[in-house]
Amino acid sequence: MKVSLVQTNPQPNRALNLEQTRALMEEACRTEDPDLIVLPEYFEAYGISTTEKLAMAEPAGAAAYRMASDFAREHRVFVHAGTIMEKVEHEPRIWNTSFVFDREGREVAAYRKIHMFDIVAPDGSVYRESDTVKPGGEIVTYDIDGLRVGCAICYDIRFAELFLRLAKAGCDVIVLPAAFTLQTGKDHWEVLARARAIETQAYFIACGQTGAVTVDGERRACYGHSLVCDPWGHTIARASDGVGLVSARIDRRQIARVRGLIPMAQHRRLACG
Repeated sequence: MKVSLVQTNPQPNRALNLEQTRALMEEACRTEDPDLIVLPEYFEAYGISTTEKLAMAEPAGAAAYRMASDFAREHRVFVHAGTIMEKVEHEPRIWNTSFVFDREGREVAAYRKIHMFDIVAPDGSVYRESDTVKPGGEIVTYDIDGLRVGCAICYDIRFAELFLRLAKAGCDVIVLPAAFTLQTGKDHWEVLARARAIETQAYFIACGQTGAVTVDGERRACYGHSLVCDPWGHTIARASDGVGLVSARIDRRQIARVRGLIPMAQHRRLACG
């Protein structure tokens, strides 16, 4: 299976972001012929205020959802549509949701981010994701061409117990869209991705936003460097700075080889979830 990661720099203009994202998806299909396309977290819009985020959130089936679903159907490719701002009925917050579409454009998974990014960054920037986002609570997987894929989003990467539950669910591949901050990404992004791949003995696909946005007058930057790690923990593909694509092949034989060399599933003594 071949996967292409689309690394973008979304801004507040949703229509323009969707147009630019679709153009990169078209390029990926033309030049890489992938089986799976992965988009970043909040690919539809970023750098918006709390009020704007709540106002822009729409039920499943709206603009960003339709773009990804239509593209999957038209190009006969799976699309793991980063995350979309999903409106929650009778709730003053939204869900931060990864929707996945099969080759027919049908929704086959919807994962709502579990862990909320409520921190003060090293540069003093304050992030309070839980002010606007309602956490999900369910583990989500889907199947593509005989491989089981697990879902996670951005800050989830720091919580090993989530990934051990995905491993227990039989995942061969884990996909994590992100908008990882530059401050934390430069030190933690790749080492965490490699750790998650090693402990789950699965391919780990991490697709991040890149570049800067302005939020309420404050300049913020995302790390980018979208990457793919194999089950042994090697980074086998990695994007540089800037908007663009990176692709990698998922090798079933490598999954089997690693699990045969170190049979962690049989050796695990402590229950997880």
